Amino acid sequence: MLKPIYITAYNLTNAWFETLYKCVELGKNFKIDRGSNAGQDRREFDFITVQITNPDEGDLIPQLSEASPIPNPVEDGYLDSYMPYLMTGEEKEGEAYTYGQRICKVAVGEIHNRIDPILVIEEERMDSLPENVLWLEKANLLLNQMELMIWTYKNKGYRNNQMVLQVGQPSDMLLKDPPCLRHIDTRIQDDKLHFFPYFRSWDLYGGFPANLAAIELMKQYCAEQIGVENGEIIASSKGLHLYDYVWEIAESIRGKTMNEFRLEQNISYENHISRE
Repeated sequence: MLKPIYITAYNLTNAWFETLYKCVELGKNFKIDRGSNAGQDRREFDFITVQITNPDEGDLIPQLSEASPIPNPVEDGYLDSYMPYLMTGEEKEGEAYTYGQRICKVAVGEIHNRIDPILVIEEERMDSLPENVLWLEKANLLLNQMELMIWTYKNKGYRNNQMVLQVGQPSDMLLKDPPCLRHIDTRIQDDKLHFFPYFRSWDLYGGFPANLAAIELMKQYCAEQIGVENGEIIASSKGLHLYDYVWEIAESIRGKTMNEFRLEQNISYENHISRE
């Protein structure tokens, strides 16, 4: 039987440490059959949801003690170079896609000879939308989902369930390495913008903190543009994992080995049975 896990954390640093601890304690080990790391062992949750109530407070990236011989999970300066990957259509040589291309520069159609009026969002016409939402580039009609989400909330009201920033697409099944981030759902509630990202597969040690920090900065930008407060992140994944090459590091951070956890769980279970 699958065992979904739910973690509530105060900020991003708190979320990383608590999730790391839980993966050491409750994750399941298995060997990867197919994918970019085929043949390696992973320790993975069946399914996890992590609610971060104050993601804009404290460090966006977890910082380990200066006295620790273990380096921080994300290199200094990495976030600055990562943001264009998420929030712009910047192309990277040799890559099949970037998250920014999928979110901020989506080809939605081709125009021949002339620009026909196109209905967009109820009765809105293409030429009524800002140029940073929908624009022509050569013969291609391009869409920025992030800017359309901002425009829609500002002009059509807050309460709808349609504003999903979509990354995944059916043809990704043909890619050797399809996107891990599949979508970022959004909601405005109590005058706060909340994000709900879903990852099909997710590296807990380095990817989790880098991705969430970037998503948080994106959310802050969107909230400011809409004119609402910054809200929570509730992230979920059926593939959040630790690769075998960081197991010892994770154990060291946690302070106990996986075998010690197993022993404690067995003793706790036996004590529970004896009391029944």
